[in-house]
Amino acid sequence: FYNVNGKTTTFMNPAVDASFLNDINDVSRLASDINFNILSAGFKAFNGYNTVSINVRGNLNTHLPKTLFSFMKEGVENKTYDISDFDAHTDLYGEIALGHSHKLGDKWRVGGAVKFILGGANVDAKFNKAELTLGEDEWSAITNAEVQASVKGLTYEQDINKDTGHKYVDDMDVDGTGLNGFGMAFDLGAEFKPNQDWAFSAALLDLGFINWNNNMVASTGGDKSFTTSTYSFNVDEDAPNNFSDEFDMMMNDLSVLYELEDEGDAGSRTTTLGATLNLGAEFTLPVYRNLKFGLLNSTRIQGNYSWTEFRLSANINPVKPFSAGANFAVGTYGCSFGWLMNLNVTGFNMFVGMDHFMGKLAKQGIPLSSNASVNMGINIPF
Repeated sequence: FYNVNGKTTTFMNPAVDASFLNDINDVSRLASDINFNILSAGFKAFNGYNTVSINVRGNLNTHLPKTLFSFMKEGVENKTYDISDFDAHTDLYGEIALGHSHKLGDKWRVGGAVKFILGGANVDAKFNKAELTLGEDEWSAITNAEVQASVKGLTYEQDINKDTGHKYVDDMDVDGTGLNGFGMAFDLGAEFKPNQDWAFSAALLDLGFINWNNNMVASTGGDKSFTTSTYSFNVDEDAPNNFSDEFDMMMNDLSVLYELEDEGDAGSRTTTLGATLNLGAEFTLPVYRNLKFGLLNSTRIQGNYSWTEFRLSANINPVKPFSAGANFAVGTYGCSFGWLMNLNVTGFNMFVGMDHFMGKLAKQGIPLSSNASVNMGINIPF
């Protein structure tokens, strides 16, 4: 987003110079993880502590190649763009987790959880190849793409390309909702305290799978080449076929350009969850034991969507009802700074914090140079 003449606009505005492309990575990554707790309970039994929880989980991952942004910005030029490795993945499921932890001697605590997975939806889209040549009078392409969608009641809607007579997928329709798969996962963890100053921990989370009941496949059936004169781009913004209007029409008809064929239900398939490995260390300051420092490495193991992060934190608890902390992180998605404040009195707990700190914002509230995550909540134990 850019400020042009006092208005917030995208990089596609002709007034924004294309030099910003030099600052874009070869592949841009966008990810979102959702973990919504519906119900949790804990109790002491079986020589340890036990937990029961019901959660809704979801994740979304996308890869956007740099050439996609180049094409969107410079598409009026007669160039060939190789838009490969443009893909997306999403999961939505519920889980029922049963956990247990207990001490082993004075220095060790071990624990684990078994999770029963109730699958809701899964979509994997992979655009393996898109060699696009955009001219003033016609657009030619060689494409190779596949979409696998496991959603209850999903069917592909189709249309016919008037130029080629080829039937292609142009939309999705979902008739009803419901469970569409089942699976299982495990959490494993341990903590070691050699003395009162140091604590070390390790955990492997979400090690498991989901078996989806159906797999609706749409693909190009390998490499597909075609030429179209549907889109004719003009650099003149006042022309009927100006780049902005033509590009909007092209994005609406993207399925036509790929001409994915409906291959029907390929049967059940099994996908793995993105497991997360956490390794941590905590140091309590001997001269002021209300101050602690921590270092945590989190690594998501999920193929092309893997990432890692190192986070350094400081936590202080000057008086029993109040505690606060600050942290700094660096990893696959860049750097971030966060903080947390916690008020804890008998029968009531309130917290507020940020994992990512707000940077420069447009007046509409759009982050221009950073991302942010605000967490707040109230707990009433009984």
